[in-house]
Amino acid sequence: MKKSSFLIAGKHAVTEALRNSRRKVLKVFLNEDSKKKLYKDNNNQDLLKNIQIFYKNNRELDKLCSRENITHQGLIAEVEHLDKLEIKDFLKQNNQKKEITFVALEDVTDPRNIGSIIRSASAFNIDGIIINERKFPNESKLLYKSASGCTELINIFEVSNINTTFRYLKTKNFWIYGFDSSSKKDFTDHNWSGDKVLLFGSEGKGLKFQTKKNADFIFKININKDVESLNISNSASIVFHYLNTLKKIKN
Repeated sequence: MKKSSFLIAGKHAVTEALRNSRRKVLKVFLNEDSKKKLYKDNNNQDLLKNIQIFYKNNRELDKLCSRENITHQGLIAEVEHLDKLEIKDFLKQNNQKKEITFVALEDVTDPRNIGSIIRSASAFNIDGIIINERKFPNESKLLYKSASGCTELINIFEVSNINTTFRYLKTKNFWIYGFDSSSKKDFTDHNWSGDKVLLFGSEGKGLKFQTKKNADFIFKININKDVESLNISNSASIVFHYLNTLKKIKN
């Protein structure tokens, strides 16, 4: 069955899609300058081989991005969705891995925030992102641009129910760690070890009551008391970096 397709825009988003053997790229819209730059930036490798190419001027490329008002950097591609990933399959394939770290996003819907979290998660060696399939804007140009190509580099698990997924992961000895500014315990005071899920709630309302009940621990990030809160993507980046540094120290 043919998968649905959609447009992504931006140098990194399109380049990583072309590099990803799992991603089907149907068409690329570009101008002569961006084609030369793509070739040069990739060690003269022809990433456009066997791809339908359509030459457009900047005004025509702008039109394709006008709805989300993002910069295309001379590159736009029509791509198909990746095959859906299943957590059970991932765990079977990685059963010898010492520590697995997932991130779960509950009701996080802003494409820019999700894209930034995907980028940070890739940078700091997170194993996968769990997100409700109904809340994931998986055809948003803004998300792919904000992720700067990292949607191609990390496992994204779209699930029907996050709490059901947590219950399954607990049977596999995962710890669920929620982050909420109302907590009294700073996350750096914890002895981090074992397989884990880092849970972040919606931009406005935070974690839901039921989801909090399913978490084994609730932590906060200590910040200047005069600052009300951090953006969710900033909070996530701080946690990812800290845990990645800990892992390096252990190893």
